[in-house]
Amino acid sequence: MPRILVVDDEPHIVDVIRAYLVREGYVVDVARDGDAALASARANNPDLLILDVMLPRRSGFEVLRELRATGAGAAVIMLTARDDVIDRVAGLELGADDYVTKPFEPRELVARVGAVLRRVGRPLGRPVAVTPAEAFFDLRIDIGAREVTRDGSSVDLTRTEFDLLEALVADRGVVMTREQLGSAVFGEAFDASDRAVDSHVKNLRRKLGPRPDGGQYVETLRGVGYRAGRP
Repeated sequence: MPRILVVDDEPHIVDVIRAYLVREGYVVDVARDGDAALASARANNPDLLILDVMLPRRSGFEVLRELRATGAGAAVIMLTARDDVIDRVAGLELGADDYVTKPFEPRELVARVGAVLRRVGRPLGRPVAVTPAEAFFDLRIDIGAREVTRDGSSVDLTRTEFDLLEALVADRGVVMTREQLGSAVFGEAFDASDRAVDSHVKNLRRKLGPRPDGGQYVETLRGVGYRAGRP
């Protein structure tokens, strides 16, 4: 079963989340502060973190930044008591997969966990046009291994960033709206009113850099959406 790390310094919240997750059959670890979260993530390699923003020692943002800097690919759902768009965007830009504002309904959180795990743990629900390890410009995209390499070196992408690239390359040359990309990558958890797709595309572009010919791997059509780059 998937392993979940719950990180929050409020014991009653941790107890409720853990009880609901265990009832669904998940293996649950708990951390009360940012340092303990990093130690647990390194030791236990969770599939997903439920990560509070406001933590002792290190904030949730600092924990997420450290995880992504070290190449950890675990999915992350951020928790916050502040319904602040700036906080949501900051978390998404750091590589969070979803965002839940306190107070929340535990059953909704469990549903979000399931949606994120399904999203990162199985192929997209439509035919994939690339074969394992097909060349895309100077990149090689290995669908089976979920790995992107350039000149033999791995390009460190989060699960969401890989899913976005896979979705675009699967329909190479076809323009996909933000709603289509969001539904393909985020599933039912996607909120068309937020900037999740834009934030993750921005991160994907930054990591991939420019193509050898100076173009972009992911092209923007203003007012429409995105498509995989064309020669």
